[in-house]
Amino acid sequence: MDGLLLDTEPLWGISMMEVAQKHQVPVSLAQLRFTTGLRIYEVTDYWKQRFPWPGKASAQQIAEEILDDIIARTIIEGGILPGVVSTLELLRKEGVQLGLATSSPTRMLQQLIHHFGLTDYFASMVSADTAISGKPHPEVYLQCAHALNVSSWNSVAFEDSVNGMVAAKAARMKVVVVPEAAKHNNPAFGLADLKLNSLEEFSIEAWHRLKD
Repeated sequence: MDGLLLDTEPLWGISMMEVAQKHQVPVSLAQLRFTTGLRIYEVTDYWKQRFPWPGKASAQQIAEEILDDIIARTIIEGGILPGVVSTLELLRKEGVQLGLATSSPTRMLQQLIHHFGLTDYFASMVSADTAISGKPHPEVYLQCAHALNVSSWNSVAFEDSVNGMVAAKAARMKVVVVPEAAKHNNPAFGLADLKLNSLEEFSIEAWHRLKD
């Protein structure tokens, strides 16, 4: 969801830093890269261990405040990324069952996908907050495939991050990656079956090649 369907990635850093500063968590913007891909509750647990803060706010409380902020901020400032709706429509016309597997918490998933009118595209939506392990562990992808009643090895995942790509590959899925521009040339993305600059580049021909 984040960074692939919705333009939330830049907003996460803003929300995290705003709440961190409110609670005097001594973490810098540069240090956020060490928790990229972790679930928000794992991020604030990491902060508690590495950057202890004064006051009585728990890691759970700070995570919930970040979620409140990122949800509200995305509704005001975020949007659907280019090519998302056309790709979803293309796949739906092909009769493809669509599932959404995300590291974002369930309440964020449900509120934002509903707000942006994307709910009806997905037969299943699975959050990694119900999984024992988040990405790059494949559990959330395996759960999503199970919910769709399809084999993971007969599925294609769309991702924007290395951790997500690794998770999908570990689930034996083919992977289409759409990295953010600053990370597009990361050689790790060579593991993907297809790399795009934007979902606007995705086509029916690309889909049939992935199925072969």
